[in-house]
Amino acid sequence: MKVADKVVVVTGAGGGIGEGLARRFAAEGAAKVVVSDLDPARSERVAAEIGGLAFACDVSDPARLAALVDFAEAEAGPVGLWCSNAGVGWADPVLGQVGSSPDEAWRRGWEINVMAHVRAARLLTPKMAARGGGWFLHTVSAAGLLSQIDGAVYATTKHAAIGFAESLAITHRDEGIRVSVLCPQGVDTEMLRGLEGGAQGVDGVLSPADVAQSVIEGLEAESFLILPHAQVRDYMANKAASYDRWLAGMAKLRRRINGG
Repeated sequence: MKVADKVVVVTGAGGGIGEGLARRFAAEGAAKVVVSDLDPARSERVAAEIGGLAFACDVSDPARLAALVDFAEAEAGPVGLWCSNAGVGWADPVLGQVGSSPDEAWRRGWEINVMAHVRAARLLTPKMAARGGGWFLHTVSAAGLLSQIDGAVYATTKHAAIGFAESLAITHRDEGIRVSVLCPQGVDTEMLRGLEGGAQGVDGVLSPADVAQSVIEGLEAESFLILPHAQVRDYMANKAASYDRWLAGMAKLRRRINGG
């Protein structure tokens, strides 16, 4: 799948990975990039710089997400690539207490990291199927494949995002709809800088531009799994080969990170 001549929507595109994707998609010749962000000023800035369209959207609001789909299709044309990139990170507020995050953190994590993907698919799969196909790119995280040390909300909701992406890919494949999940480890974003603890930078922190390059390569290869940090594939294999050994290794890594 090539981005050239496609209408692309990127949520959470006012900074970080989303901004990196929006800029790269524009450079690749997308017909139009719709830059969506919770902050109107950020979306307008990026859109103005890449010749795109801006739309302020809180993806946890179903009505606003539907309005984003309507705006994109009315102002730019049929959406060929939808990038559910907006996400939230949340570290366990009490170190060593996996259930310490309040219910509101769980609710917000679920709404943004999972349900925004579900609702976008609900709105777009009928349209894409009628047109003969389309593509979804979900920014998930290696945490969805592995885990997030001292971040139960993040790890759990990202695992759920992987599960939904698999269902989406399986169910709608025969309608020409394809799905990719972007699963980096540490990326130089505000989210990473705001998270305390964890193993985000163990294998190096990439730039959003690095991640965007991996996305272009992954889309062109029509890969479901896009891994900017190649090591993640080995970690997945180790996890599958011996879950108990992998859990023990993660506990050891957690002790090292926390000075234990």
